[in-house]
Amino acid sequence: MFMAMCALHRSFIATAIAGTIVACSSSPVTTLPGGAFPIGDASAPKIQHVVIVVQENRSFDNFFATFPGADGTKVGKAAAIPASYDCPIPVPSATTIPLTEVDLLGNGFGSSFQDQQGQDLDHIHSGYVTDFDKSKMDGFDLQMLGASGGGTPACTYPYQYVNPADIKPYWDMAKQYVLADHAFQTQSSGSFTAHQDLIAGGTGISSTEALIDNPSYFPWGCDGNPQKEVTAIITRGGQVKEFGGPFPCLAYTTMRDLLDAKSVSWKYYAMKVYPYTDCPACEGAGIWSAFDAIKAVRYSSEWTKNVTKSPNDIFTDISKKQLPAVSWITPDGPNSDHPGSDSDKGPSWVASIVNAVGESSYWKTTAVVILWDDWGGLYDHVAPPAPHTWQASPGFRIPMLIVSPYVKPHVQHTVYEFGSILHFIEDNWNLGTLGRSDEHATSIGNSFDFSMSPRSFVKIDAKYSRDFLVHQPLSHEAPDTE
Repeated sequence: MFMAMCALHRSFIATAIAGTIVACSSSPVTTLPGGAFPIGDASAPKIQHVVIVVQENRSFDNFFATFPGADGTKVGKAAAIPASYDCPIPVPSATTIPLTEVDLLGNGFGSSFQDQQGQDLDHIHSGYVTDFDKSKMDGFDLQMLGASGGGTPACTYPYQYVNPADIKPYWDMAKQYVLADHAFQTQSSGSFTAHQDLIAGGTGISSTEALIDNPSYFPWGCDGNPQKEVTAIITRGGQVKEFGGPFPCLAYTTMRDLLDAKSVSWKYYAMKVYPYTDCPACEGAGIWSAFDAIKAVRYSSEWTKNVTKSPNDIFTDISKKQLPAVSWITPDGPNSDHPGSDSDKGPSWVASIVNAVGESSYWKTTAVVILWDDWGGLYDHVAPPAPHTWQASPGFRIPMLIVSPYVKPHVQHTVYEFGSILHFIEDNWNLGTLGRSDEHATSIGNSFDFSMSPRSFVKIDAKYSRDFLVHQPLSHEAPDTE
């Protein structure tokens, strides 16, 4: 699909992705503020807005085990469980067990698993190591309940998949657009590093150490308590030093640096971050606001200009025709799909974003990428591919949907990771590269067909309306513990 390169730079790749042919030139394309290209510019990409919607803690098999044509399964591998675990269903030797169909809240196992149903599962790095079991993918029954594995044995509870009727908006998007069935989180850990990977392509703080797992206290960033709060690190040799890292107010480069350098607009839609001194009862509400951990943003005017205090601001910006070129959206806890949240609003929340874009003038120039930040301890049968670098494990498979007028309905089997999204953005706006997972990951660009006429949008039906979701009280609670 790509034409021969006349200069070794990624701007030409971006031109090819956009489906245009331009003469070779040593002069970069000049963009207008906001990432808009001059009218009539032949090099303008067909995608001028990328919206990244980040949901919580689901493996691919958990949501799409039975999706036609996808690499899913209803049968999992399980290692022998020690008798001391006292599980409702004993597993005396390594075997295969069927995945139980549950609702979105995790209910469906029956009374024998009453204590487990709706609970969170271990999904920090140590939980990954247990689940992964040296590529055998059979240790999920050996993990513990609790985000950091501090609870009772999970036994066979991680072996579950959600009834498609409970997540119908996601299945409808998958049927109409692109479902990527080999997308992997970049690191083998939970939400903090996952959200950093989505803005920075990695969490390396030196040539031998990278951040892993979570900071020791809330909030996760510069607004934390510098006398108490530290991060965990993983070394080049794979050793994890729990809370042996720096205070989470970081100086590494992010997509913000690349976007700002080319005057391409961006925004991070998230809950308000409460500094540790302001609201002890709601200090966790902003843990998914990744730029709170980036010093150059937190202590500049961009903290109020580019980072929101409510994810609902996305709807206002669309209606006022102020959608930035690149945006990230993280939800309020009840809208997140997070296991144990006791809420079924996640699919409707995501559908409301897609519908807002699809029913606006932005539809013909936008790609919406929906993904879940980590596997949440839930079973998945596909082992991660070999790492490209010591920092990028990668972690387990997560679902990824690509919604755009320039995609045909299909299951995309390409191996993607979080850097694949950043790679596409970098190519699309000729930004250069951060040189982390964004550089080596395959761009999601191969999911698009820019030779096709833009498709008309069809509204995604959902249980809860946009009006209901926008007017529900924001929780201001810690929606996550990892």
